[in-house]
Amino acid sequence: MKNKLFIATGLLLLTGNLASAQYVTRFIKSGIIDFDKSTNVYALINREIALSKDENVFSAKAFEGYKKNHPQIQVSKSTLKFGDNKTLFTPVVDEDDNNTNNWFDVPMSQQFNTTYTDVNASSKLSQKKVFEETFLVKDSTAKIKWKITGETRDILGYTCRRANGLILDSIYVVAFYTDQIPVVGGPESFTGLPGMILQVALPHENVAWIATKVTDVTVPSTTLVPPKKGKAVNKEQFQATLKSAMKNWGVYAQAYLKSLQL
Repeated sequence: MKNKLFIATGLLLLTGNLASAQYVTRFIKSGIIDFDKSTNVYALINREIALSKDENVFSAKAFEGYKKNHPQIQVSKSTLKFGDNKTLFTPVVDEDDNNTNNWFDVPMSQQFNTTYTDVNASSKLSQKKVFEETFLVKDSTAKIKWKITGETRDILGYTCRRANGLILDSIYVVAFYTDQIPVVGGPESFTGLPGMILQVALPHENVAWIATKVTDVTVPSTTLVPPKKGKAVNKEQFQATLKSAMKNWGVYAQAYLKSLQL
């Protein structure tokens, strides 16, 4: 089983490299990037079943039925607009998407966050949808401990360098960034490298974000603005609210809290 999960995680890292490369002729400071988020839901459900102390037999049987009608890798789409050292990450809602988890609700496969980042001010504002409530969480940019390596790869015609890091103190991150897009940013809240992140994976969480298209276009400043709808809170207030609401949720609560903090 470990070998299968390792192979599936590797596929998440490599997915997207087969896309047609585009010829990059200049450095760009404004544009739109399309991302695919790929999640190995089988691996995450297996982990939940293994960690849960209740109804393990029923969960295992239900999971076998789930696999007959649901793919192993769930893909969600998003966009990242950037310009004037600001970024806006927005999930794309697919009204026709039938690729849901149903009984197996896997938080890491979902997209909760719309995130605005002001690179110059080292600040971000995230709109987070939690069930029927929406929050606006104000915080500084993510503190990720990066170590840049000598490994490179081509992503959509951009030469990207690998960096390894830690987020939320313990989650291992692998990212590929390009200085041909000299804007500090990336999908979700991933940031802090000397260029745009075009691919990032959390190998132990079985999830990856991969750029599928870069559009070199001037993004109007009027479209690079923070989200406005939601209850305004800081990070500490948001976390306290969630922990109180989910105090009896067991293993599921930890997975949910982790995915909401990305």
